[in-house]
Amino acid sequence: MNVLYEEGGEYKAGAVLSQSPAHYQVESPHGRRSKIKAASVVFTFERPSAGELLAEARKFAEGLDTDFLWQCRKGAEFGFQDLARDYVGHDPAAVESAGVLLKLHSAPMYFYRRGRGRFQAAPEDTLKLALAGVEKKKRLQERIATWTAQLSRFECPPEIARLRDELLYAPDRAKPETKALEQACAQSGLTAARLFERCGLLGDSHEYHLGRFVYEFYPKGTGFPAHDAPVPPDELPLAECAAFSLDDIGTTEIDDAFSVTRVSDDELRIGIHIAAPGLAFVPGSVLDTIARERLSTAYMPGRKFTMLPEDAVERLSLDAGHERPAVSLYLNVGAKDFALRGRHTKLERVKVAANLRHAGYDALNAVFEAGGVNPGRLGLAFEEELHTLWQLALALEMRRGKPSVNVVNLDYVFRVEDGRVAIEARKRGAPLDKVVSELMILANTSWGEQLAEKDIAGIYRVQSSGKVRLSVHAEMHEGLGVSCYSWMSSPLRRYVDLINQWQLVAGLRGQRPPFARNSESLLAALRAFEVTTAGYDEHQRSMEQYWCLRWLAQEHVAEAEGTVLRENLVRFDRLPLAVRVPSLPELEPGTRVRLALEPPDLIERTVACAWRETLAQGML
Repeated sequence: MNVLYEEGGEYKAGAVLSQSPAHYQVESPHGRRSKIKAASVVFTFERPSAGELLAEARKFAEGLDTDFLWQCRKGAEFGFQDLARDYVGHDPAAVESAGVLLKLHSAPMYFYRRGRGRFQAAPEDTLKLALAGVEKKKRLQERIATWTAQLSRFECPPEIARLRDELLYAPDRAKPETKALEQACAQSGLTAARLFERCGLLGDSHEYHLGRFVYEFYPKGTGFPAHDAPVPPDELPLAECAAFSLDDIGTTEIDDAFSVTRVSDDELRIGIHIAAPGLAFVPGSVLDTIARERLSTAYMPGRKFTMLPEDAVERLSLDAGHERPAVSLYLNVGAKDFALRGRHTKLERVKVAANLRHAGYDALNAVFEAGGVNPGRLGLAFEEELHTLWQLALALEMRRGKPSVNVVNLDYVFRVEDGRVAIEARKRGAPLDKVVSELMILANTSWGEQLAEKDIAGIYRVQSSGKVRLSVHAEMHEGLGVSCYSWMSSPLRRYVDLINQWQLVAGLRGQRPPFARNSESLLAALRAFEVTTAGYDEHQRSMEQYWCLRWLAQEHVAEAEGTVLRENLVRFDRLPLAVRVPSLPELEPGTRVRLALEPPDLIERTVACAWRETLAQGML
């Protein structure tokens, strides 16, 4: 005796070796023996053999018309053998029964299973929808195949060209356009970017990499929505001092400026003046919404995307020749020992006399670094005031007992003009940088303490046990050696600084601050700022890596020297670039090597390097 039984969603046949009420011991046509439940058996038969039944049943099923069978059995539930009997007009043979069963089983859209060997024809409306879905899927597969063929010939269909950025930066794998692109990439052996390049849709490697940042953070475009330009308050008193700023070349959002006034032979008044957008628009305004969405100015070599619109920056930046609203921290210091004798904060208008640029003051940096009791004078604008601020910065740093920056590391300045890039190494902690850093640390600490004293919420940068985080509580910043450090010195460029400025202004005016410590709006801004700025930093590093490779290509560099960091990772000399070198022999970290370079791949942002030789230690 043979049985047809169901196992794992498939129908199988076998010869019965033994039988019990609950189980059968069967042998398959290939000789495999297994134990099956009696409930799994569909029917028993004597002829043909188990090996022949399924082969002949499949041939019989191929001749059956599924739609005809469905028409025959609309409505009520039925057994497959009943349908087989009606179809052949007599008691069906085993092959005929099995053939009908296989046909029903293979058409789940037409027939629903209702138990072992029992089915029910699908309702007409449901079947029509299912068949339409199959036809739609078939047409879609044909369209994908057509698109894939076109892409493989490096012809981009307009439907895919319209989704270029999405397909490059955030492809949705459920979309047919993505499936076609993936198939074409697999067939051609090219990445999506390379394939679009071959199709003529990716002409500029820089725009491709920058586009990833823009697509992620400015999906609606880099422009600003409609808004009213801010109106700076004109009722503020005008400061008596003339202020000046100290900035990098290209800085357009000037947040901070300084002033130095001699009060007496023994005392100086130092002014730290911070731009005050918090006095020109309020929380909940359109400009606040814009700033909250962007959270920070984003910097890329040769490009930047400001937090505030251009008209807001123009009216609020501490630009030379203008009177601008400011939050000013005045310090009374000893003229000789630079000891702090007092401090107070004012809301006022400040006349900005000059915007000094670092590049024009490199000689003054050298004078400060050389030291000496009475260094020579160079005749620069505000040189005497800068000498005074330099001495104050040294005194502030000494009292804190911590350096404002890590002077061991180098900063790199990227200057991009007309597609060419210059990369300049710049030592951290240059005197004029230290002047700005120390005065900003003092202002941020002083105002943070003022918020804490008045129990006004603020956003603080905290460092403890080596970990840096943001907090709404005034806590120690171990790295700077201060009791608390609130961000307030860049309100034109950072949203947390703007929030803190609103809080500070409310405290100075005796008003209720706009944000409570447990305010969801405040906490949400804190969390969003951390996530967004981390993303900005990641893209900035990626773009700096790109411009390093662009510089190698621009200068036709075929050889370069570097230092082994670990394993096969080598950092280039005079470039903020580290690469993997597969051919590097096993060398200790710190070993200097010379590398041979292939032309960089600016689309994939890679450069192939090979070890050429190990250099003597100290050889530069």
